[in-house]
Amino acid sequence: MITTVGSVCSGIEAASVAWNPLGLQFEWFSEIAAFPCRVLKEKYPNIPNSGDMINIPEKITRGEISAPDIICGGTPCQAFSYAGWKSGLNDERGNLTLKFVDIINANDDVRTKNNQSETIVFWENVEGVLTDKTNAFGCFISSLAGLDEVVNPGRWPSAGLLRGRKRNVAWRVLDAKYFGLPQQRRRLYLLAGGLDFHPQEILFEKYTGSLSEYPPTPLTFKKDGSSFEIFREYTDCVYAAYGTKWNGNAAANNGSLFVVQDGRIRRFSPLECERLMGFPDNYTDLAGAKKTQRYQAIGNSWAVPVVRWIGERLLQCNTKTIAQNDFCAIDCIPIDNDCKLWNLGKDIIAMDTYTKLNCSPIPEKAIFGRLSDIVSPNAIESIYITPVGCHGIVRRKNERNTKLNNRLEEVLLSISSEMSSEEIEKRSRIQQRGRFSA
Repeated sequence: MITTVGSVCSGIEAASVAWNPLGLQFEWFSEIAAFPCRVLKEKYPNIPNSGDMINIPEKITRGEISAPDIICGGTPCQAFSYAGWKSGLNDERGNLTLKFVDIINANDDVRTKNNQSETIVFWENVEGVLTDKTNAFGCFISSLAGLDEVVNPGRWPSAGLLRGRKRNVAWRVLDAKYFGLPQQRRRLYLLAGGLDFHPQEILFEKYTGSLSEYPPTPLTFKKDGSSFEIFREYTDCVYAAYGTKWNGNAAANNGSLFVVQDGRIRRFSPLECERLMGFPDNYTDLAGAKKTQRYQAIGNSWAVPVVRWIGERLLQCNTKTIAQNDFCAIDCIPIDNDCKLWNLGKDIIAMDTYTKLNCSPIPEKAIFGRLSDIVSPNAIESIYITPVGCHGIVRRKNERNTKLNNRLEEVLLSISSEMSSEEIEKRSRIQQRGRFSA
């Protein structure tokens, strides 16, 4: 019976928000960032924070902390994302992913001595780990599986299954916008466990029909006396630097992380970002918290409904409807002895004449949220864009020859027209001086 969890790189604990209602008990956290640590202390005062994950294996071995049924974590993704220059295992943060395997091994050693089943592993990360040039993902799952050599198929699929010598490992990219959150957030979710654990039962589904298309919803609406306009039915991914760097990326160009309220344009507030991730309202609203701290902590966290979906399937998995033998019709890469790797692609894959497997980012029972349920009329003044800021966005678009959402550009031009000609000329002179100095 699965009841206990240990959390590594805990952040603000999306896993606890997702899994506590399911009856899972978190026994320890591992987090070092100051603001997330404050959140953990306030929200979960009775659960110890064991600090740096580097020390977790020794603490488990010595019995200073328990050896739980599940260990979950999202080791630092910067080494695997474009923002981190995709340095992979050449980046010390990427190597923390292999330290995560040391934690699992130490946990299994203690559990084996206590005649307990092997640890169930849950890991989340950005898609970029699959295309990392140092094959960090191959190193990670090969280590989890207990292989002697690192597997490198050349290109990692969005979904796959590895039957290893020590553990079975499965992974699948899922998009939060099909789990009730109006946010396009594609993330890699991985499950692993001993050879009697079948992660494919949890992450993959028998395909039952056509996959859902995201439904169109009105882009203008009223709420609590305010008029709102959005530029797409769902947002781009809420990222950690949203509170400080947000005017020059794709989300700025397509308008998905902007909202117009009563004729003025602004960012989504920290409260609205909490809702976009599935957290309770004001979950990160601690006394004295800066909005940039809240944006960063939220953007670095997990999509709660996706994690809850996986947890529910994990706890309900009593039958084997997708046994590994069913994969015999799918091409595999033999590794050694009985170890095999299945490339399951990113869509629907045929297992036999009558059975297909859903390996896409869309679950069989998709749920769609609405941005009208996310927005709040009580936005703080500091997240509104001034006419000067609106002018700057359009100016950069013209300088870089990029394309803005047509309606977004109309709104920005309308608001920037409030600038005086003197102000525009002044800013132009400042810009020219900057170019000359450079």
